[in-house]
Amino acid sequence: MGSDRNKLLLTVRSQPIIAWTLKAADAASSISWIGIISQPTDWDDLKAILADLKLNKPVELIAGGSTRQESVYNGLLALPEAAEQVLIHDGARCLATPDLLNACAEAIRHCPGLIAAIPVKDTIKVVDENGIIQSTPDRSQLWAAQTPQGFDVKLLKQCHAEGVRQGWEVTDDAALFEKCGIEVRIVQGEETNLKVTTPQDLAIAEFILKSRE
Repeated sequence: MGSDRNKLLLTVRSQPIIAWTLKAADAASSISWIGIISQPTDWDDLKAILADLKLNKPVELIAGGSTRQESVYNGLLALPEAAEQVLIHDGARCLATPDLLNACAEAIRHCPGLIAAIPVKDTIKVVDENGIIQSTPDRSQLWAAQTPQGFDVKLLKQCHAEGVRQGWEVTDDAALFEKCGIEVRIVQGEETNLKVTTPQDLAIAEFILKSRE
């Protein structure tokens, strides 16, 4: 992003990116508790954002780790004791709707793990280190992963513990389930559920939020 601060604190339509994510979670009827996993250096800003939002659901700030994997594990340890299912969502996907969050929350009641995803529309090429195309996968079997990802809490804790024991380094929690041989289902995501990563993404998010209004 090239920013001098956490990109989630940058504004879109006069509100921080993380605020839009939190408002969607607060509006999702299936969600009862919200944990924000972040570095403590951002907590003063996050507390100010939360004070402005006045959300209806309890929110807990949780210290992140040095990797995404460690951060999620910290979040799992902070869950309410009664939690049986959890949705893990990237705060930078600030355009996810309450409907998507509710759909994932309902689906995770009937399977051990899931991810929101959309079918790949572009032709994908597998390329070697020299930039030479090696193969063209069948597009009909390719899906672009989004978040939220949903899991049975007990199983996810077990997978994280196994990942620590084996020294696995994965980019998402679904990969932990895959390594442990546990089924992960696809739930239809949303075309607008983009991850804000570049200044161009900020402009697109601005346009989408404006069109919703």
